[in-house]
Amino acid sequence: MIRFENVTKAFKQGEVIKGLNFEIQDGEMVVLVGPSGCGKTTTLKMINKLTRPTSGRILIDDQDIAQLDTVKLRRKIGYVIQKTGLFPHMTVKDNIEIILQIEGMNAEKRDHVTSEMMRIVGMDPEAYLYRYPSQLSGGQLQRIGVARAFASDPKIVLMDEPFSALDPITRAQLQSELVGLQTRLKKTVVFVTHDMDEAIKIADRICILDEGRIIQYDTPENILKNPANDYISSFVGKKRIWNTPELIRVRDIMMANPVSCTPDTALEECAELLGANEINAMPVTDPEKRLVGIAYGTDIQKQADRTQPVGKIMKTEFPTTAPEKNLLEILAYIRECQLDFVPVVDGESRLIGLITSKNLMTVLSQQFVDTEGER
Repeated sequence: MIRFENVTKAFKQGEVIKGLNFEIQDGEMVVLVGPSGCGKTTTLKMINKLTRPTSGRILIDDQDIAQLDTVKLRRKIGYVIQKTGLFPHMTVKDNIEIILQIEGMNAEKRDHVTSEMMRIVGMDPEAYLYRYPSQLSGGQLQRIGVARAFASDPKIVLMDEPFSALDPITRAQLQSELVGLQTRLKKTVVFVTHDMDEAIKIADRICILDEGRIIQYDTPENILKNPANDYISSFVGKKRIWNTPELIRVRDIMMANPVSCTPDTALEECAELLGANEINAMPVTDPEKRLVGIAYGTDIQKQADRTQPVGKIMKTEFPTTAPEKNLLEILAYIRECQLDFVPVVDGESRLIGLITSKNLMTVLSQQFVDTEGER
Protein backbone atom coordinates (compact mmCIF):
# COMPACT_ATOMS: atom_id res chain seq x y z
CA MET A 1 0.00 0.00 0.00
CA ILE A 2 1.11 3.55 -0.78
CA ARG A 3 0.09 6.24 1.67
CA PHE A 4 0.50 10.02 1.47
CA GLU A 5 0.41 11.82 4.82
CA ASN A 6 0.11 15.63 4.72
CA VAL A 7 2.47 15.82 1.76
CA THR A 8 3.44 19.23 0.39
CA LYS A 9 5.90 20.28 -2.30
CA ALA A 10 7.18 23.77 -2.93
CA PHE A 11 9.40 25.06 -5.72
CA LYS A 12 10.80 28.57 -6.10
CA GLN A 13 7.62 29.74 -7.81
CA GLY A 14 5.48 28.54 -4.90
CA GLU A 15 3.72 25.54 -3.38
CA VAL A 16 2.50 23.06 -6.02
CA ILE A 17 1.35 20.23 -3.72
CA LYS A 18 -0.79 21.24 -0.77
CA GLY A 19 -1.40 18.73 1.96
CA LEU A 20 -2.11 15.48 0.11
CA ASN A 21 -3.64 12.69 2.18
CA PHE A 22 -4.70 9.52 0.37
CA GLU A 23 -3.99 5.80 0.06
CA ILE A 24 -3.51 3.46 -2.87
CA GLN A 25 -4.30 -0.16 -2.10
CA ASP A 26 -2.22 -3.14 -3.22
CA GLY A 27 -3.18 -4.36 -6.69
CA GLU A 28 -5.14 -1.21 -7.47
CA MET A 29 -4.82 0.98 -10.57
CA VAL A 30 -5.19 4.60 -9.54
CA VAL A 31 -5.22 7.36 -12.13
CA LEU A 32 -4.12 10.89 -11.26
CA VAL A 33 -5.94 13.32 -13.53
CA GLY A 34 -6.37 17.05 -13.76
CA PRO A 35 -5.47 20.12 -15.81
CA SER A 36 -1.88 21.07 -16.66
CA GLY A 37 -0.01 22.27 -13.59
CA CYS A 38 -2.34 20.60 -11.09
CA GLY A 39 0.49 18.56 -9.53
CA LYS A 40 -0.25 15.09 -10.87
CA THR A 41 3.23 14.36 -12.30
CA THR A 42 4.92 15.85 -9.23
CA THR A 43 2.80 13.57 -7.06
CA LEU A 44 3.82 10.55 -9.15
CA LYS A 45 7.53 11.43 -9.05
CA MET A 46 7.52 11.68 -5.27
CA ILE A 47 6.66 7.98 -5.02
CA ASN A 48 10.06 6.91 -6.39
CA LYS A 49 11.91 9.95 -4.99
CA LEU A 50 12.57 11.62 -8.32
CA THR A 51 11.10 14.59 -6.46
CA ARG A 52 11.29 14.92 -2.68
CA PRO A 53 8.37 16.30 -0.65
CA THR A 54 8.90 19.55 1.19
CA SER A 55 6.96 18.20 4.16
CA GLY A 56 4.88 15.20 5.10
CA ARG A 57 5.53 11.51 4.55
CA ILE A 58 5.05 8.94 1.81
CA LEU A 59 4.89 5.35 3.01
CA ILE A 60 5.07 2.11 1.07
CA ASP A 61 3.92 -0.86 3.11
CA ASP A 62 4.15 1.33 6.22
CA GLN A 63 7.79 2.23 5.55
CA ASP A 64 8.67 5.90 5.16
CA ILE A 65 10.42 6.05 1.77
CA ALA A 66 12.61 8.90 3.02
CA GLN A 67 14.36 6.29 5.16
CA LEU A 68 14.82 3.79 2.31
CA ASP A 69 17.83 3.48 0.00
CA THR A 70 16.87 5.42 -3.12
CA VAL A 71 18.54 3.13 -5.65
CA LYS A 72 17.03 -0.01 -4.14
CA LEU A 73 13.62 1.65 -3.96
CA ARG A 74 13.68 2.61 -7.64
CA ARG A 75 14.76 -0.85 -8.74
CA LYS A 76 11.63 -2.22 -7.10
CA ILE A 77 9.35 0.24 -8.91
CA GLY A 78 8.56 0.00 -12.62
CA TYR A 79 8.47 3.30 -14.50
CA VAL A 80 6.94 4.12 -17.90
CA ILE A 81 7.07 7.62 -19.39
CA GLN A 82 5.62 9.27 -22.47
CA LYS A 83 8.73 8.86 -24.62
CA THR A 84 9.51 5.35 -23.30
CA GLY A 85 13.03 6.19 -22.08
CA LEU A 86 14.49 3.30 -24.07
CA PHE A 87 18.24 3.42 -24.71
CA PRO A 88 18.61 3.96 -28.48
CA HIS A 89 21.96 2.13 -28.74
CA MET A 90 20.59 -1.03 -27.09
CA THR A 91 18.41 -3.74 -28.58
CA VAL A 92 14.89 -4.40 -27.36
CA LYS A 93 16.20 -7.40 -25.45
CA ASP A 94 18.91 -5.41 -23.70
CA ASN A 95 16.50 -2.62 -22.85
CA ILE A 96 14.04 -5.00 -21.20
CA GLU A 97 16.76 -6.92 -19.36
CA ILE A 98 18.72 -3.99 -17.99
CA ILE A 99 17.32 -4.12 -14.45
CA LEU A 100 17.38 -7.93 -14.47
CA GLN A 101 21.11 -7.80 -15.26
CA ILE A 102 21.76 -5.26 -12.52
CA GLU A 103 19.92 -7.50 -10.08
CA GLY A 104 22.16 -10.43 -11.05
CA MET A 105 19.61 -12.68 -12.74
CA ASN A 106 21.32 -15.42 -14.79
CA ALA A 107 21.17 -15.30 -18.58
CA GLU A 108 18.85 -18.29 -19.02
CA LYS A 109 16.23 -16.88 -16.66
CA ARG A 110 16.58 -13.41 -18.21
CA ASP A 111 15.87 -14.89 -21.65
CA HIS A 112 12.76 -16.61 -20.35
CA VAL A 113 11.43 -13.52 -18.55
CA THR A 114 12.13 -11.24 -21.53
CA SER A 115 10.43 -13.53 -24.03
CA GLU A 116 7.44 -13.99 -21.74
CA MET A 117 7.03 -10.23 -21.25
CA MET A 118 7.18 -9.72 -25.01
CA ARG A 119 4.35 -12.20 -25.47
CA ILE A 120 2.32 -10.58 -22.69
CA VAL A 121 2.47 -7.19 -24.44
CA GLY A 122 1.55 -8.79 -27.75
CA MET A 123 4.90 -8.79 -29.55
CA ASP A 124 6.68 -11.79 -31.09
CA PRO A 125 10.06 -12.23 -29.34
CA GLU A 126 11.71 -13.76 -32.39
CA ALA A 127 10.66 -10.84 -34.58
CA TYR A 128 11.51 -7.96 -32.24
CA LEU A 129 14.04 -8.86 -29.53
CA TYR A 130 17.09 -7.90 -31.58
CA ARG A 131 15.71 -4.75 -33.15
CA TYR A 132 16.66 -1.27 -32.02
CA PRO A 133 14.19 1.39 -30.83
CA SER A 134 14.62 3.35 -34.07
CA GLN A 135 13.19 0.35 -35.96
CA LEU A 136 9.90 0.35 -34.02
CA SER A 137 6.65 2.30 -34.30
CA GLY A 138 5.35 4.50 -31.49
CA GLY A 139 2.95 1.85 -30.29
CA GLN A 140 5.64 -0.83 -30.34
CA LEU A 141 8.00 1.42 -28.38
CA GLN A 142 5.38 1.91 -25.68
CA ARG A 143 4.75 -1.83 -25.49
CA ILE A 144 8.47 -2.37 -24.94
CA GLY A 145 8.45 0.35 -22.29
CA VAL A 146 5.62 -1.44 -20.50
CA ALA A 147 7.40 -4.81 -20.85
CA ARG A 148 10.56 -3.35 -19.30
CA ALA A 149 8.60 -1.82 -16.41
CA PHE A 150 6.93 -5.12 -15.57
CA ALA A 151 9.89 -7.44 -16.32
CA SER A 152 11.52 -7.23 -12.89
CA ASP A 153 8.18 -8.13 -11.27
CA PRO A 154 7.89 -4.88 -9.31
CA LYS A 155 5.11 -4.48 -6.80
CA ILE A 156 4.51 -0.90 -7.98
CA VAL A 157 4.46 0.53 -11.52
CA LEU A 158 4.40 4.27 -12.23
CA MET A 159 3.15 5.45 -15.62
CA ASP A 160 3.45 9.12 -16.59
CA GLU A 161 1.18 9.87 -19.58
CA PRO A 162 2.62 6.87 -21.46
CA PHE A 163 0.07 6.89 -24.30
CA SER A 164 -0.56 10.61 -24.79
CA ALA A 165 1.67 11.00 -27.88
CA LEU A 166 0.10 8.08 -29.76
CA ASP A 167 -2.60 8.13 -32.41
CA PRO A 168 -6.15 7.46 -31.12
CA ILE A 169 -6.40 3.89 -32.45
CA THR A 170 -3.06 2.77 -31.03
CA ARG A 171 -3.81 4.56 -27.80
CA ALA A 172 -7.15 2.77 -27.38
CA GLN A 173 -5.47 -0.58 -28.09
CA LEU A 174 -2.77 0.02 -25.49
CA GLN A 175 -5.30 1.13 -22.90
CA SER A 176 -7.20 -2.13 -23.37
CA GLU A 177 -3.98 -4.14 -23.25
CA LEU A 178 -2.95 -2.40 -20.03
CA VAL A 179 -6.28 -3.28 -18.41
CA GLY A 180 -5.78 -6.91 -19.46
CA LEU A 181 -2.20 -6.90 -18.19
CA GLN A 182 -3.29 -5.47 -14.86
CA THR A 183 -6.07 -8.03 -14.53
CA ARG A 184 -3.47 -10.75 -15.05
CA LEU A 185 -0.58 -9.41 -12.94
CA LYS A 186 -2.37 -7.30 -10.30
CA LYS A 187 0.35 -4.73 -9.71
CA THR A 188 -0.17 -1.47 -7.87
CA VAL A 189 -0.27 0.99 -10.77
CA VAL A 190 -0.22 4.77 -10.49
CA PHE A 191 -1.04 6.33 -13.85
CA VAL A 192 -0.97 10.01 -14.81
CA THR A 193 -3.13 11.44 -17.59
CA HIS A 194 -4.92 14.64 -18.54
CA ASP A 195 -7.56 12.62 -20.45
CA MET A 196 -10.68 11.87 -18.42
CA ASP A 197 -11.89 9.28 -20.93
CA GLU A 198 -8.63 7.38 -20.50
CA ALA A 199 -8.93 7.58 -16.71
CA ILE A 200 -12.48 6.22 -16.77
CA LYS A 201 -11.50 3.36 -19.05
CA ILE A 202 -8.54 2.01 -17.07
CA ALA A 203 -8.89 3.10 -13.42
CA ASP A 204 -10.07 1.30 -10.34
CA ARG A 205 -10.11 4.72 -8.70
CA ILE A 206 -9.52 8.22 -10.02
CA CYS A 207 -7.82 11.01 -8.08
CA ILE A 208 -8.79 14.41 -9.54
CA LEU A 209 -6.33 17.15 -8.64
CA ASP A 210 -6.50 20.92 -9.03
CA GLU A 211 -3.91 23.43 -7.85
CA GLY A 212 -2.12 20.79 -5.80
CA ARG A 213 -5.17 19.57 -3.90
CA ILE A 214 -7.35 16.47 -4.21
CA ILE A 215 -10.83 17.54 -5.30
CA GLN A 216 -12.35 14.05 -5.52
CA TYR A 217 -10.93 10.53 -5.07
CA ASP A 218 -13.37 7.78 -5.95
CA THR A 219 -14.31 5.09 -8.46
CA PRO A 220 -15.06 6.16 -12.04
CA GLU A 221 -18.69 5.22 -11.54
CA ASN A 222 -19.14 7.34 -8.42
CA ILE A 223 -17.33 10.34 -9.92
CA LEU A 224 -19.53 10.25 -13.01
CA LYS A 225 -22.74 9.84 -11.04
CA ASN A 226 -21.92 11.90 -7.95
CA PRO A 227 -19.43 14.68 -8.75
CA ALA A 228 -18.22 16.30 -5.54
CA ASN A 229 -18.83 19.87 -6.71
CA ASP A 230 -19.40 22.09 -9.73
CA TYR A 231 -15.71 21.98 -10.66
CA ILE A 232 -15.78 18.19 -10.93
CA SER A 233 -19.05 18.29 -12.84
CA SER A 234 -17.58 20.76 -15.32
CA PHE A 235 -14.25 18.93 -15.59
CA VAL A 236 -15.85 15.53 -16.11
CA GLY A 237 -18.67 16.75 -18.36
CA LYS A 238 -22.39 16.27 -17.73
CA LYS A 239 -22.85 13.67 -20.46
CA ARG A 240 -19.52 11.82 -20.24
CA ILE A 241 -21.13 8.81 -18.57
CA TRP A 242 -22.83 8.07 -21.91
CA ASN A 243 -19.35 7.31 -23.27
CA THR A 244 -19.19 4.46 -20.74
CA PRO A 245 -22.72 2.96 -20.66
CA GLU A 246 -21.50 -0.08 -18.73
CA LEU A 247 -21.28 2.26 -15.70
CA ILE A 248 -25.00 3.08 -15.95
CA ARG A 249 -26.77 0.54 -13.74
CA VAL A 250 -30.34 -0.67 -13.76
CA ARG A 251 -30.76 0.93 -10.32
CA ASP A 252 -29.88 4.30 -11.88
CA ILE A 253 -32.56 4.18 -14.56
CA MET A 254 -35.37 2.03 -13.15
CA MET A 255 -38.71 3.34 -11.96
CA ALA A 256 -38.24 3.10 -8.20
CA ASN A 257 -41.05 2.23 -5.76
CA PRO A 258 -43.27 0.85 -8.53
CA VAL A 259 -46.96 0.28 -8.19
CA SER A 260 -47.95 -3.31 -7.44
CA CYS A 261 -50.89 -5.33 -6.24
CA THR A 262 -51.47 -8.51 -4.23
CA PRO A 263 -52.86 -11.82 -5.49
CA ASP A 264 -56.18 -10.91 -3.77
CA THR A 265 -56.63 -7.66 -5.70
CA ALA A 266 -59.67 -7.71 -7.99
CA LEU A 267 -59.01 -7.63 -11.73
CA GLU A 268 -61.11 -4.48 -12.08
CA GLU A 269 -58.93 -2.61 -9.56
CA CYS A 270 -55.78 -3.95 -11.19
CA ALA A 271 -56.95 -2.70 -14.61
CA GLU A 272 -57.55 0.77 -13.16
CA LEU A 273 -54.03 0.81 -11.69
CA LEU A 274 -52.55 -0.18 -15.05
CA GLY A 275 -54.30 2.68 -16.79
CA ALA A 276 -53.46 5.24 -14.12
CA ASN A 277 -49.77 4.33 -14.21
CA GLU A 278 -49.54 3.90 -17.99
CA ILE A 279 -48.06 0.40 -17.82
CA ASN A 280 -49.25 -2.76 -19.54
CA ALA A 281 -48.42 -5.28 -16.82
CA MET A 282 -48.76 -5.28 -13.04
CA PRO A 283 -46.25 -6.79 -10.60
CA VAL A 284 -47.94 -8.96 -8.03
CA THR A 285 -46.27 -9.15 -4.60
CA ASP A 286 -46.77 -10.87 -1.26
CA PRO A 287 -46.96 -8.94 2.06
CA GLU A 288 -43.11 -8.81 2.20
CA LYS A 289 -43.00 -7.24 -1.28
CA ARG A 290 -41.56 -10.42 -2.82
CA LEU A 291 -42.53 -10.71 -6.46
CA VAL A 292 -44.82 -13.69 -6.95
CA GLY A 293 -46.38 -13.01 -10.34
CA ILE A 294 -47.17 -10.67 -13.21
CA ALA A 295 -50.70 -9.71 -14.30
CA TYR A 296 -50.72 -8.64 -17.95
CA GLY A 297 -53.28 -6.15 -19.23
CA THR A 298 -54.05 -8.33 -22.24
CA ASP A 299 -54.97 -11.25 -19.96
CA ILE A 300 -57.23 -9.04 -17.82
CA GLN A 301 -59.07 -7.82 -20.93
CA LYS A 302 -60.00 -11.39 -21.82
CA GLN A 303 -61.79 -11.94 -18.51
CA ALA A 304 -65.54 -11.41 -18.39
CA ASP A 305 -65.63 -11.57 -14.59
CA ARG A 306 -63.53 -8.64 -13.36
CA THR A 307 -64.35 -9.34 -9.71
CA GLN A 308 -62.10 -12.39 -9.55
CA PRO A 309 -58.68 -11.99 -7.92
CA VAL A 310 -55.47 -11.31 -9.84
CA GLY A 311 -53.98 -14.50 -8.43
CA LYS A 312 -56.18 -16.57 -10.74
CA ILE A 313 -54.78 -15.17 -13.99
CA MET A 314 -51.29 -13.96 -13.09
CA LYS A 315 -48.22 -15.55 -14.66
CA THR A 316 -45.84 -17.13 -12.18
CA GLU A 317 -42.97 -17.52 -14.61
CA PHE A 318 -41.58 -14.20 -15.80
CA PRO A 319 -38.30 -12.44 -16.60
CA THR A 320 -36.64 -10.24 -13.97
CA THR A 321 -33.38 -8.33 -13.69
CA ALA A 322 -31.04 -7.24 -10.90
CA PRO A 323 -30.21 -3.63 -9.95
CA GLU A 324 -26.49 -4.20 -10.60
CA LYS A 325 -26.96 -5.03 -14.29
CA ASN A 326 -25.69 -2.31 -16.61
CA LEU A 327 -27.46 -0.48 -19.40
CA LEU A 328 -25.89 -2.55 -22.16
CA GLU A 329 -26.89 -5.79 -20.45
CA ILE A 330 -30.51 -4.78 -19.89
CA LEU A 331 -30.86 -3.49 -23.46
CA ALA A 332 -29.50 -6.78 -24.82
CA TYR A 333 -31.81 -8.75 -22.49
CA ILE A 334 -34.88 -6.78 -23.58
CA ARG A 335 -34.00 -7.17 -27.24
CA GLU A 336 -33.24 -10.88 -26.96
CA CYS A 337 -36.45 -11.69 -25.03
CA GLN A 338 -38.58 -9.10 -26.87
CA LEU A 339 -39.73 -7.46 -23.64
CA ASP A 340 -41.17 -4.07 -22.86
CA PHE A 341 -41.58 -4.63 -19.13
CA VAL A 342 -38.98 -6.06 -16.71
CA PRO A 343 -39.35 -6.09 -12.90
CA VAL A 344 -36.20 -5.33 -10.90
CA VAL A 345 -35.75 -7.51 -7.81
CA ASP A 346 -33.16 -7.69 -5.05
CA GLY A 347 -31.39 -10.79 -3.78
CA GLU A 348 -34.46 -11.87 -1.84
CA SER A 349 -36.83 -11.47 -4.81
CA ARG A 350 -38.34 -8.26 -3.40
CA LEU A 351 -39.67 -5.87 -6.02
CA ILE A 352 -37.61 -2.64 -6.00
CA GLY A 353 -38.19 -1.20 -9.45
CA LEU A 354 -39.39 -1.53 -13.03
CA ILE A 355 -37.76 -1.14 -16.41
CA THR A 356 -40.26 -0.30 -19.15
CA SER A 357 -39.81 0.64 -22.78
CA LYS A 358 -41.15 4.10 -21.97
CA ASN A 359 -38.71 4.86 -19.18
CA LEU A 360 -35.83 3.46 -21.25
CA MET A 361 -36.70 5.88 -24.04
CA THR A 362 -36.74 8.73 -21.52
CA VAL A 363 -33.34 7.74 -20.13
CA LEU A 364 -31.73 7.28 -23.54
CA SER A 365 -32.98 10.67 -24.71
CA GLN A 366 -31.03 12.35 -21.89
CA GLN A 367 -27.76 11.89 -23.76
CA PHE A 368 -29.02 14.33 -26.41
CA VAL A 369 -30.72 16.93 -24.19
CA ASP A 370 -28.96 18.43 -21.17
CA THR A 371 -30.53 19.24 -17.81
CA GLU A 372 -31.61 22.68 -18.95
CA GLY A 373 -33.32 21.23 -22.00
CA GLU A 374 -30.83 22.74 -24.46
CA ARG A 375 -29.65 20.79 -27.48
